[in-house]
Amino acid sequence: MKTIVAVAVFAVLLGFVPAFAEELQVGMQASDWAFTDAEGKTYSMASWEGRVLLINYVDPDVSDLNDHFTDAMKKAKDDGRLTNENYKGIGIADCEATWKPNFAIRAIAGAKAKKYNTTILFDYDASLRKAWGLQKDTANVVLLDKKRVCRAIIRGRVPDDQVEKLVQLAIDLQSK
Repeated sequence: MKTIVAVAVFAVLLGFVPAFAEELQVGMQASDWAFTDAEGKTYSMASWEGRVLLINYVDPDVSDLNDHFTDAMKKAKDDGRLTNENYKGIGIADCEATWKPNFAIRAIAGAKAKKYNTTILFDYDASLRKAWGLQKDTANVVLLDKKRVCRAIIRGRVPDDQVEKLVQLAIDLQSK
């Protein structure tokens, strides 16, 4: 009788356990999301359907950590090796990871958006970090192909010896 009660309690408890997403890895389909920009416009991955998507998911306290990589991607775009029709790089601020107030985060994001001519979105409750298993208190780089399959993920600073490889991967993914 105790076994039956224990099994029943366990089964009921399983029903209350929240479903956690599996940590995003190379080769996995990325789950969708929706976030707003500073003007309140909502974007999702579908906003850039049919394009290779580079997501820089960043704690605003370390917003410059991967500028060396973002500069290389911008150069490839400026040189025409990455095209607006086939590629989009965006930033998503991990607002929960910082002590900074939202107005300061928006100011930092505005400067980055202008520098890189891109879209910066705001994840106020770290839902994407939690869903994809991204690292807190750092920067994360995620490269998705046109079908939203993860082709590269760097949690933390992009190593210098990986920058050109990632740029070339994004270029190669455009033609697939």
